[in-house]
Amino acid sequence: MTGNLAVRHDLTLSPDPRRVVVKLFVPGEDAAVARTRAQALVDRVARLDEEETGRLLRDTFRRFGDRHRDLAETFHHHYDLVRHRAARPGDHAPTTRLLVGAYFSHEYAVEAAALCNPSMVVHPDQADLEPGQLRVAISLRQIGEGHLSSIGFASAVLGPGRRLAVTGRSGPLVVGQRTAVRYRRDLLAAGLTEDDCDNEVSATVLDALPQRYDEATFERIIAGLPPDLLSRSTASGTVEHLRRTNAASYAVAFPAGSRLHERVLWPVNPAESNGMEDARFVRFVDDSGPVYRATYTAYDGRFVATRALASRDLRRFEITPMRGPGVRNKGVALFPRTVDGRHLALCRADGETIGLTCRDEGNRWQTPVPLHAPHRGWELIQVGNCGSPVETDAGWLVLTHGVGPMRRYAIGAILLDLHHPEKVLAELPGVLLAPDPAERDGYVPNVVYSCGGLVHAGELWLPYGAGDTRVGFATVPVAALLSAMVEPAAPGGEGRA
Repeated sequence: MTGNLAVRHDLTLSPDPRRVVVKLFVPGEDAAVARTRAQALVDRVARLDEEETGRLLRDTFRRFGDRHRDLAETFHHHYDLVRHRAARPGDHAPTTRLLVGAYFSHEYAVEAAALCNPSMVVHPDQADLEPGQLRVAISLRQIGEGHLSSIGFASAVLGPGRRLAVTGRSGPLVVGQRTAVRYRRDLLAAGLTEDDCDNEVSATVLDALPQRYDEATFERIIAGLPPDLLSRSTASGTVEHLRRTNAASYAVAFPAGSRLHERVLWPVNPAESNGMEDARFVRFVDDSGPVYRATYTAYDGRFVATRALASRDLRRFEITPMRGPGVRNKGVALFPRTVDGRHLALCRADGETIGLTCRDEGNRWQTPVPLHAPHRGWELIQVGNCGSPVETDAGWLVLTHGVGPMRRYAIGAILLDLHHPEKVLAELPGVLLAPDPAERDGYVPNVVYSCGGLVHAGELWLPYGAGDTRVGFATVPVAALLSAMVEPAAPGGEGRA
């Protein structure tokens, strides 16, 4: 039975409502009749006397100061965001500004509802380990109030043997702060092509931009557009579209003193305003050295879009859109290196079939080659990957997920040719991991799901979400897993037993 290959560990990561961040709160904005009560609140706070203002501030810092990093700085920032509502902001004393910022702040528990869909990569810090140990970084989908997802992290040490120790996750959380980014002309061009935005205004801007540029250069070129182009009826719409497409790329950084488990990648732009979901991290290696890459699903409440992350140290992240027919759905997973010079990714562009897509010279992911379609009973609704391919001597090991009766998710596996990943060499005839009685209940029942594992000491280490609520861990001997695989099923068949 293939289900006996995976050995579950006793360790479980559960959602912790104490893990909170401070967010802007504007009274009235979430009301059924949208109107802000901000001006009245600012005026009420400003009318407090100095003694009462000081007392309220002291109480606030006493209650919340040790739960957050640089709380005063956050209050100052939130005051600056709403100061335009004040009748005479220049008259506000420093303590009044701080207190106004406090009233326009609230705590948000990033994982109050659920913690799930992890991926695992080699940690950038491998110091102070014993022989046979490996430190890993684990990405986590954190779900809070309103089903809003963000990306969090944990650290763990694997080995010796099947030992697993997760580092404590205490300490104040910190949200990544926007930082300067060098934009890429090819990504802007790919976005305009995808949106069919090709006219004289967009062509003029693209022609003037260097391959890498900053915000000031971009705006200078926009400002320098010839008047006869700007007079066209479509010009203002094109300029707005250029700015919006360019802004899809951004960068965030965390303080140097922050620990990995304290960092939160929080939605920044409109495309991800309702969540950053299911990050699939991989340690990508090429001639320039290792870099952490990931894909995730950006959700704005109506539509999904695939975004890419890149980081050298898991402290500064560059976020860019992914373009092309190969990435027009959830579940994109990057290969950990190029194959015959090609940048490849697994995808599920049609919503139900695992495919292989290649990035072209214009940074667009091409129409995928189908690899694995639903054909066994446990996966007949749809199939997808459970993270980036894992390189073995026998080929690229791909963990899959399938959806069966009662929307039950289970995990399987296929094997791709090492040099020609378009070819499926083998598949696991049964389920590798399925929800057991202790895992079936949760935020979303009957689900086990992973966004990626790794191989260490001959074992496949697999973190997985259970019931879309908590994270479990399993190990699988790689040699045994490969031995259990069979020839892939012929179209319409069930393969060989």
